[in-house]
Amino acid sequence: MDLAQIKSYCLSKPRASETYPFGDWPICMKVNGRIFAQLYPGKLTLKCTAFSGQAFREAYPGVVVRGYHCPPVQQPYWNTIDLTRFPHVELPMMIDHAYDTVVSSFSKKAQKEILESTL
Repeated sequence: MDLAQIKSYCLSKPRASETYPFGDWPICMKVNGRIFAQLYPGKLTLKCTAFSGQAFREAYPGVVVRGYHCPPVQQPYWNTIDLTRFPHVELPMMIDHAYDTVVSSFSKKAQKEILESTL
């Protein structure tokens, strides 16, 4: 997947939006105002749970690393992926996980509204 395909996939998610809060880079993908993905040239940073983040880092050592841009306390909850060395077939699943991780942090009411926006 190239950056355009990643953006398109992220934006296919209910209530997803593209923003540029820090300038040209990163391109931030948000759901209900919260970031679930950050796109950089050659890199993608995704939200994750601490458990899944560690599992991805162990499965792809040196290719998936802790979110490099985050303060240490937040690093376990973000993974940065080297897109030049990562099997792109795995990206949709990881993007889905990032999106679902953020959505699950919302109230039940907000989750229901997001779900209903897909119907």
